[in-house]
Amino acid sequence: MENLYMPARVIYGKNAVRENAAVLKELGGSCLIVTGGSSAKKSGALDDVQSALESVNIKYAVFDRISANPLLSVCHEAGEEARKIDADFILGIGGGSALDSAKAIAIFAANPGLAPADIYKRVYDNAPLKVALVGTTAGTGSEVTGVSVLTNDETGRKKSISGADCYAAVSLCDYTYTCSMPYDITVSTALDAFAHAVEGYFTPKATGIIDLWAEKCIPEIYNALCFMYETKTVPDEKLRDSLYKGSLYAGLVINTCGTAFPHPLGYVLTENYGVPHGKACAAFFKAFFERAQKFAPVKAEKLCSLCGAESYEIIEVISSLADIHIKISEEDAENYSLRWAESVPKNFISSPGSLTREEAKEILASL
Repeated sequence: MENLYMPARVIYGKNAVRENAAVLKELGGSCLIVTGGSSAKKSGALDDVQSALESVNIKYAVFDRISANPLLSVCHEAGEEARKIDADFILGIGGGSALDSAKAIAIFAANPGLAPADIYKRVYDNAPLKVALVGTTAGTGSEVTGVSVLTNDETGRKKSISGADCYAAVSLCDYTYTCSMPYDITVSTALDAFAHAVEGYFTPKATGIIDLWAEKCIPEIYNALCFMYETKTVPDEKLRDSLYKGSLYAGLVINTCGTAFPHPLGYVLTENYGVPHGKACAAFFKAFFERAQKFAPVKAEKLCSLCGAESYEIIEVISSLADIHIKISEEDAENYSLRWAESVPKNFISSPGSLTREEAKEILASL
């Protein structure tokens, strides 16, 4: 049985922001722009957003303190800022961190009594403010998902919230904003998109239309990754367009299917070793695909066909681009795996052949 729910409105193409100011006006007369330190400015997205808002007389303020792996406390503070200016909606500009933050900030802004960590309880009195998103990377697919990944200040661990109230009211997607990304960030975000598409493709929920979406984007993303692997240069504008579309299709896949074990294992590398999220997930692609070949051989063969490559070639491309040089001791692997001692994550259960905590520990130790 297929059960799809994805109400996000997406407007895709060059000048998506400039030509759709009226769409933003539908969300209200004031907003808080949420960004990171530089990508919104370097890409030109911030200038375009500000011009669009001004053209339809929407008042705004800018909160530009969102970092990678956004902290709950910072999102909570931004919610307070949104209330101070009486914002009608939140507008996130940037990569996954800024877009995910915008969703959480919309919740905090509408619920002044909500403590930072209470957002994980998913219980509050007021509906979140509306959210508009403008992406500047091709990776997370946050533009189309009802998911927000946040970092708990107290534990230092990444944890997601999800639900019908975490979808954007509208996402304005202009692939030209991704052209300002340097090589390393382009690689990491593309690896994230590839992980989304592939991990979701091998979950039990991937049937019918989900398979079509995955099979649409996997070769597009892999083609871009091969280009960067072979040339060590950034993609041209045409490939950027293909890669951004691919990341959105991959977002549609995980919106229904979720991810598999490379994501929670990847959190260990991000939290403890500072590895960017996309590369952290890619570090476990080899272990994941070997299990896929064992427990889902038909789909594994289909993935190779989609990529036009043998399995060892795909593993080489992904592993080389991830470029992970970390050795985790048996003791550290055991300590890291304790986070899954009380309950097995759904990401483990939906992986090919499922996955136990003990197996996760072994994969970490064999990195």
